[in-house]
Amino acid sequence: MSKNLKSAVFSALLVLLISYPVLGLKLTTVGISLQVEGATTFELWAIAACALALFVWQLVRDRVTPAWAKVSLPSMPSGASNFLTLPSTQRWVILGLVVFALIWPFFASRGSVDIATLILIYVMLGLGLNIVVGLAGLLDLGYVGFYAVGAYSYALIAHYFGFGFWICLPLAGMIAALFGYLLGFPVLRLRGDYLAIVTLGFGEIIRILLRNLTEYTGGPNGMSIANENKPTLFGLSFERRVPADMPTFHGFFDIAYSSQYKVIFLYLIALLLVLMTLFLVNRLLRMPIGRAWEALREDEIACRALGLNPTVIKLSAFTIGASLAGFAGSFFAARQGLVTPESFTFIESAMILAIVVLGGMGSQLGVILAAIVMVMLQEMRELSEYRMLIFGLVMIFMMIWRPQGLLPMQRPHLELKQ
Repeated sequence: MSKNLKSAVFSALLVLLISYPVLGLKLTTVGISLQVEGATTFELWAIAACALALFVWQLVRDRVTPAWAKVSLPSMPSGASNFLTLPSTQRWVILGLVVFALIWPFFASRGSVDIATLILIYVMLGLGLNIVVGLAGLLDLGYVGFYAVGAYSYALIAHYFGFGFWICLPLAGMIAALFGYLLGFPVLRLRGDYLAIVTLGFGEIIRILLRNLTEYTGGPNGMSIANENKPTLFGLSFERRVPADMPTFHGFFDIAYSSQYKVIFLYLIALLLVLMTLFLVNRLLRMPIGRAWEALREDEIACRALGLNPTVIKLSAFTIGASLAGFAGSFFAARQGLVTPESFTFIESAMILAIVVLGGMGSQLGVILAAIVMVMLQEMRELSEYRMLIFGLVMIFMMIWRPQGLLPMQRPHLELKQ
């Protein structure tokens, strides 16, 4: 009992020492100085209640744990789980989602379509990182660096050479692929945590370079993209103000200008890019390179023993994954009209990695569902202060309830009959 009492007192004090500075103290700007504000009465009572609850739990934990161990969380029926993870089932579900996605934006509000476009960007990023992490088994924490390379490649090419979106898009993807290929060489001999640290450093180096190359990238202020360099439909611009010699969509069809047309058009471009990404990933999975990625993920030594070259396999995973991030970054820059280094922080890499883990390693449909969940969680403005807390709780719950992800990829296997 004395041991439990010491643990209970220590846990309660730890909650008070950590919770009060984090949740109870806030910095506010007063003129040019900062002022520390104390906690409200509700926050103080909430912190005290949590400390008391943890104190009581530590006291009675040994008596409650045996009974608690018998309680299990509700799980998905094995038959339903196997059915949902079948490639054929996921293919039909994705086809249904595509049909719905083509019809839905013409009846939805502008804000909803805009959020859906953001979801599609994260779907592309998740599918690209899924190649590196989910299929090849290479933990990449600096994936946002390729995202930034794609966005700034589009902005720089459009600014200095005057090319349009449809020319900048493949060029940005190729430049990002080149960066992925160059990053692959230093990390060929690294695995696990060491690989994660190196790729994390790469992402931060890219962001710091973009911030410091003020002469070319605009530094912290970023770069804006002119209206004539934004996406067009067969040369027709969806912007209100364009050069006099450039035709517009509303002028060509003699209709009133509406920003809804531009939002729907950007959404359809994002959907087209996602469909191309899905087609590419599916084709690669059926090719020898896709099998080689999975072999590398399972056991690199066995992969070498089979006569496969891990160097080529790793470089191909980094290159193709980086090119998909470059496409997503290029479209992100076109959608925003402005790119800044602060749009590509580590939290973006963490969110993309969380989408892959939450959806299920290697699962395409899982990545789509996880991207929807994560972006909708991010867009909860009324819970913006507690967004990361909710995000952490969701991840902890998933690790306990379904560690393999929402819809994990069903791996092919052979069984010998009795």
